[in-house]
Amino acid sequence: MRYDWLDEYLLKKRGVTKDLQKDWNWIRYHIGGKMFAAVCLNWEDNKPYYITLKLEPEEGDFLRKQYEDIIPGYYMNKEHWNSIQPDGEVPDDLLRDLLDKSYELVLSSFSKKRQREILGISCCGTVCSECGFYGKECQGCNESQGKVFHAPKGKSCPIYACSVKNKKLRNCSQCKELPCEVWRNTKDPQLSEEDFEKNIADRVKVLKQP
Repeated sequence: MRYDWLDEYLLKKRGVTKDLQKDWNWIRYHIGGKMFAAVCLNWEDNKPYYITLKLEPEEGDFLRKQYEDIIPGYYMNKEHWNSIQPDGEVPDDLLRDLLDKSYELVLSSFSKKRQREILGISCCGTVCSECGFYGKECQGCNESQGKVFHAPKGKSCPIYACSVKNKKLRNCSQCKELPCEVWRNTKDPQLSEEDFEKNIADRVKVLKQP
C-alpha cells in the first residue's frame, strides 16, 4: 500500500481506537465506538485492497467522477461510504483530507457533551486528566458542566458558559474568535503574562489538532 502513513496518522487523532474484524479481515478505526475508516485486507496475503471511509453523499459522488480509484463503499452503504484503491492515483494530501472529514462526520453524530467526553478535553483545550487538581479539588470540566474549582461558586467557568451554554459548540475550536477576550479574562493569577500566553497557545494547538 502506497499510503504507509495511514495507520500512524489515524491513531494520532484524539479518541481513535482500532481493531481487526476477523470475519471480514478488515482493520477498523473507530471514534466513540463507531467506525469511520477501514483498511480491507485480502484473505490470501493480508494485503490491503480498499481503504473505506465516510463522506457527505454529494462530495463522495463528485470524487467518484474525478477518480477511477474511488468507488461506492465496498460492502457498505453506497451513498455515504466510499472505497479507495490503496495503490491508486488519489493524492496523499487528498486522502488525508478525506480521512479527516470521515472522522469529523462520525464524531459529529454524537451529542456535543459526548463529543467532549470522547475527545478527552475540555471546551478550552485543557486535558483535565493531566491537571493536578483533577479528581481532587475538581471533577473535571465535562463532568461538572464547567463548574470547575476556579469558577465562581455555583457557576460555570466563563469559557464554558460562552462556548457550550451560549453558543452550543462542541468546544472553542468551532468559534471564529478563538482565542477571544473571554479566554484572556480567564487567567490563572499564578501565571506570568508570558506563561499565560504560552498556555493559551498550547490549548489552541490541542483544540486544532486534526
